[in-house]
Amino acid sequence: MRLDRITGTHRIFDGVEYVNHDGLVAKGRKATVGVDGVFMTPEHEVLDSAGNWVRADALPTLGRRVEYREGHTQDVYDIVNCGPRSRFAVLGDTGLVICHNCLERGHHDFLAKADKCDKFFAGDQWDVADLNALQLARRPSLTINKIISTVSTIMGQQIYNRNEVSYRPAGEGANSEVADALQKVWAQIAASNQLNWVRSDVAADGFIRSRGFYDVRLDFTDNLKGEVRITNLNGKNVVIDPDAEQYDPDEWNDVFVTKWLTYQDIATLYNQDDADYLKMREESLFPYAYDSIERVRDRFAGSQLTGSYYGLLDTAHVRRNIRTVERQYRKLDSQKHFVDVQTGDARPVPESWDRNRIAALLERTQGQLTVLKKKVKRIRWTVTADNVVLHDDWSPYKHFTPVPYFPHFHHGRTIGLVENLLGSQELLNKSSSQELHVINTSANSGWIVKTGTLVNMEVEDLEQSGAKTGLVIEVNGDTEKDVKKITPNSIPQGMDRISYKAEEHMKSISGVSDSMQGFDREDVAAKAITAKRQSGQANLVRVLDNLERTDYFLARNVLDLVQEYYTEERIIHITGNDLVNSPQTLTVNQYDPATDTIINDLTLGEYGIIITAQPDRATLEDSQFEQAKSLKELGIAIPDDVLIENSRLMRRGEIVKQMQAEAQSPEAQQKKALEMRAMEANVSKLEGEAQEKHTKSALDTARTEKETVETQNLAQGGDNGEAAKLQQELQIERERFEMERQERQEKLQFEREQAAIKLQQMREEHALKQQIQQEDAQARRAQQAQQAEQNAYAQRAQAEKSESSPTTTKE
Repeated sequence: MRLDRITGTHRIFDGVEYVNHDGLVAKGRKATVGVDGVFMTPEHEVLDSAGNWVRADALPTLGRRVEYREGHTQDVYDIVNCGPRSRFAVLGDTGLVICHNCLERGHHDFLAKADKCDKFFAGDQWDVADLNALQLARRPSLTINKIISTVSTIMGQQIYNRNEVSYRPAGEGANSEVADALQKVWAQIAASNQLNWVRSDVAADGFIRSRGFYDVRLDFTDNLKGEVRITNLNGKNVVIDPDAEQYDPDEWNDVFVTKWLTYQDIATLYNQDDADYLKMREESLFPYAYDSIERVRDRFAGSQLTGSYYGLLDTAHVRRNIRTVERQYRKLDSQKHFVDVQTGDARPVPESWDRNRIAALLERTQGQLTVLKKKVKRIRWTVTADNVVLHDDWSPYKHFTPVPYFPHFHHGRTIGLVENLLGSQELLNKSSSQELHVINTSANSGWIVKTGTLVNMEVEDLEQSGAKTGLVIEVNGDTEKDVKKITPNSIPQGMDRISYKAEEHMKSISGVSDSMQGFDREDVAAKAITAKRQSGQANLVRVLDNLERTDYFLARNVLDLVQEYYTEERIIHITGNDLVNSPQTLTVNQYDPATDTIINDLTLGEYGIIITAQPDRATLEDSQFEQAKSLKELGIAIPDDVLIENSRLMRRGEIVKQMQAEAQSPEAQQKKALEMRAMEANVSKLEGEAQEKHTKSALDTARTEKETVETQNLAQGGDNGEAAKLQQELQIERERFEMERQERQEKLQFEREQAAIKLQQMREEHALKQQIQQEDAQARRAQQAQQAEQNAYAQRAQAEKSESSPTTTKE
């Protein structure tokens, strides 16, 4: 039976038995070679007489007959997953030819979905056949791209709620000082890799295609000791383990990453001989090995032809025509480990460590560590291009370099946000186009004309221009009967509801409401809008939670890289992210001869990873500014620089620096001293006034007592009735005076207490500011001293290196 006639119901003979398979797959039209009368692509593997799999074009060296047809191409097919031996037998001219089958990893289905989602996001939403049919029928084909606005809203939620990574001690040998150092190292790595923007790109790939990937590895371009480099991988170029069921790549068995490199890249990264060989393959007139040279991929030029056999000779060798395939897979191996004899914690010994270095570490730990050899699964790293093996060795990393992000993940199936909107988007485009078509055809419904009635035009002219504005028709006869416009059909009821329902479907499927996009009506209450936005954000919790999980895997891989390869003494320069942009310098793995210890030793200890959601700085500043302003209006002593820091003023860093400089100037100190003296004088004045009023009150009391005695004497010598009346009036006056005196004393006491409290607050505030200024000055002096010491140390090391390095001469 011909290969192209095989169906899924047929059983295939694999040379031993008849087996099941997963069907036929078309590989397109390609150049082929004939092996014993069976034509296949040159790179297809065939079982030779020794039982080895050999490329078809390599068989002549093994004594097999191979037929070449220069410039001839034909349709190529393969069988997917053919039995447990992954092979099938084809009858040749002299016998059976055992061919290796196609191992389908599910990547082709993902590529088809990703391509369609990319096109819909970009606005390319019509099938070519449908578009051509509409153009031939002169019917409109509208594209109302609601997907890009919906996904952009979700991207905005991701940007406004970035995650922050922090490390905490979580095991033996860990401490808070090293955790803080790891936090600063992470900040330096994130800043140097522009991680916020890379994260947004990875999230966008996940939202649109359902798969986004970081790539985490060491880079030696700028630093010979190596720096952690984090980049965004194209999800179409990453082929995941087909048997994987877990989100965590540590549970995968292998992963493929494809890249396209230039001839110069191959020579730089690998070796010159392989680069020269692949250069000849690239420029060959024979389209060799469809895996090695790719002509369509994601880039600025789009679907641009590559390779000289397409008529585009790249003499400068700057076009990325050569495809490399990186395969990272786990393999059982025996490896040395450092083992803590107390806790049992084991860590692999780096491959670059020799016996002397291992012995030095064991001697330094004084028996706390020992070396043990055990069987573990290690990562093997193989890089190929065409039929050339560029690299094959153990991976230097503990984890696979790709770190995935899947918005929705369910037992190995990845689901994005765009793929479920495709149907609604197509419905919206087609219903809107149909509405416009009905309106256009209704405008020119036709005419009923009596023969010979038209004077200034023919019937054909009326057919062409009968719907134009300002048309003048000259009629020979009755204008109402001889020429009459046909009444157009009314638009079918419910047609406009179809496009409305399509838009509503997109909102309900994506969870992005009008409130989240800012399209609410003016009469909707603010509380209702806030509630709708919060409910809309709840629909995205799972999507953002998986992004947080990806950030955890990223921080874990970076931590392992830092602990394994940041072993030498390093000076970490951290760009200031505070208001005044003050840079920081941190020295890690620094040996202290005084204590015989290593300061900020990043290689030891186990640390936990904490992922917290942090609002975007602009949104957070607006909220912080309003809260600080309200607290200050309530009388709480909020410093002015806090308000400036959280405001949206331009050049606010310079304003805060100027305020701090002015606060430390002699004029400012003198002004504060004068204010303090003024407060003390004011308190003294209040105390004097209180004493004066107290003295006056005592005099009034004495005068009242004198008048009372005189009244009593008068009463004893005069009329008893008049005396009693006068005595009663004096008693009333005495009580009134006593009440006023007590009221004045209480008021004075309250004013005295308030003045004392205010004075104490000013004294404490002044003392606190002086303490802060002194600590800042001490910190600056210490930092300058440390920087000077490090510079001197670096100069001494450079001088010693230059003195110790031997001079060499070239003959």
